[in-house]
Amino acid sequence: MTSKSSASKKYDESILSGKAKKTSKSQRSSSKVSNKDETNSLERSSRPSLLAIIIVLLAAIFSLKIWPVHFDQIYPLSKKASHKYRYKNKGDYQTVIEGRNGAVATEEHTCSVVGTEILKAGGNAVDAAIASGICIGAVNSFSSGIGGGGFMLIRHPNGTAHSLNFRETAPSGSHKDMFHGNSKVSQVGGLSVAVPGEVAGYEVAWKLYGKLPWAKLLEPTIHLMKYGMPMPKELASRLRRPEFDYFRTHPTWSKVYAPNGRFLRAGEKFYRPTLAATLEEISKYGAEVFYKGSIAKRLVDFVQAEGGILTMEDMANFSVNVENPVYGSFEGREVITCGAPCSGEVLILGLNILSEVNFSQGDSILGCEITDLGLHQLIETMKWMSAGRTLLGDPTFFDNSKHVMQLLSKRHADDIREDISLDRTYDFTHYHAEYDFPQNHGTTHLSVIDQDGMAVGLTASINLLFGAQIMEPGTGIIFNDHMDDFASPGIINAFGLSPSPYNFIQPGKRPQSSAVPTILVNNGSVEMVLGGSGGSRIVTAVLDTIIKKYKWNKSLLDSIESPRFHHQLMPNIAYIDETVEDEVRLALEKFGHVIDLIPVQSPFSEIQAVFKSNNTLYAVSDSRKQAVAAAY
Repeated sequence: MTSKSSASKKYDESILSGKAKKTSKSQRSSSKVSNKDETNSLERSSRPSLLAIIIVLLAAIFSLKIWPVHFDQIYPLSKKASHKYRYKNKGDYQTVIEGRNGAVATEEHTCSVVGTEILKAGGNAVDAAIASGICIGAVNSFSSGIGGGGFMLIRHPNGTAHSLNFRETAPSGSHKDMFHGNSKVSQVGGLSVAVPGEVAGYEVAWKLYGKLPWAKLLEPTIHLMKYGMPMPKELASRLRRPEFDYFRTHPTWSKVYAPNGRFLRAGEKFYRPTLAATLEEISKYGAEVFYKGSIAKRLVDFVQAEGGILTMEDMANFSVNVENPVYGSFEGREVITCGAPCSGEVLILGLNILSEVNFSQGDSILGCEITDLGLHQLIETMKWMSAGRTLLGDPTFFDNSKHVMQLLSKRHADDIREDISLDRTYDFTHYHAEYDFPQNHGTTHLSVIDQDGMAVGLTASINLLFGAQIMEPGTGIIFNDHMDDFASPGIINAFGLSPSPYNFIQPGKRPQSSAVPTILVNNGSVEMVLGGSGGSRIVTAVLDTIIKKYKWNKSLLDSIESPRFHHQLMPNIAYIDETVEDEVRLALEKFGHVIDLIPVQSPFSEIQAVFKSNNTLYAVSDSRKQAVAAAY
């Protein structure tokens, strides 16, 4: 097992050389095609002028529909649905999408299709992940965007794997006491903005692994934002929350989402032309224009006008860490995920604890393989995971290798398993949590497997819904509020625990994250890619899904769509989807668990996954966000 802190490489130059061209075999092929097109163009120019005019007019007409290639196929559900499942929370049909060449699972069907179109065009999983990630940030702007950051986990078909850490960093003028006594400013406004990393992260990933030209990856989203697309149901729903009502009259927000003084309804067309223009600039000049050029200047000036401390130096000095992932094993599979400030070590701990649990022991629930004792042990494991998370943070600022190795240790997991009572649960003090931890929010995740077996898990975020709730009017960029993911000293929580000093604000530091993009490998080949959104509930949602798939032998669809369980130790409450049967709730209460049912209007975590079996790819996007995957 390897800690990611053992090998971390900064790509300062990579993200600042946006004009540098990468030459690959596929691009050389593209160049040959372009040269051929130029030759044909010269031949056509010698033909009669009327024919030339007709050709030019036809080209102009069809150029408007370059992306997406099958624009009209984006919005209906894919025809390759092998199975339909009615998820009680939304009352909509959810589908498993099948394909043999490539699959993309995102939280918005449009963006899933964008990814598969990139694969069809000769791109690989990294290309598709970047294109879909850009799309999600533009479409579901409440979840992520180029004003935020994230993590990308990549496994090459040859077995090598990298974790790209482009989590936002604290500005150079920040300090640990900057939000003391005024937590609201850590969530809304300029002071809540950390240095965005998404553009840098995508460019580094492309330079390491991408096949298609950089501009091609941004083209689909530029098209959608320039020419408009139907308002997704989930975006329309989020906009109607009371806290965002002021968007209707705000001069910048209303232009996009409420052009007639009311919020657009689901299905009505919306446009983001300023963002499209920004993406066009980035497609031409790469990350350099975002971090050192005209875009950077606009962003810095705007954030400072909104009370923030972001500087041009902060933007120019941002770097992406290319790291070794952390590894574990479960049910004969190799498990790959990202390390701190991700929560990958905590996921490995949970899997190690549950690997030796006999889930058939206990009284059967609902007449199937699930037992009351098995569920109890699952929830107890989640409590231990949350306790272990309190000592994590950005390892470039302190040596946490001892704690990381303990979390990854099977012996440590064995000790915890022995400590789990088969009769009862305990108060939070039993689990030895040393510090409080911040409540992360928001986020998006997407999973991709291509025809060569390359796999990518991408988790990106702007934190709270619509981030800092500020949009730069000249670029259309919505900023993150990830400064809120840091801890602040001197604030004791309701359980008497102090905030973790490992997660205090320092200039250049990255806040702790709940992200856990995860890849499972079986006999040397990728079997599943998954990850989630939902802030602090991401880790338990990924654990819950893996256990259902590999221990309870559920289908991928049922593993994702069935009622989910969550416990984060503080408060000492087990959260469950309200769609769960009373029998399950009563079974857990007899162990002493306090149950809180999560209403269907407030799903607390969402999973996107792709699973490969017998040369067929099965992709599922969680219907809790009304999502649909795509494959071909």
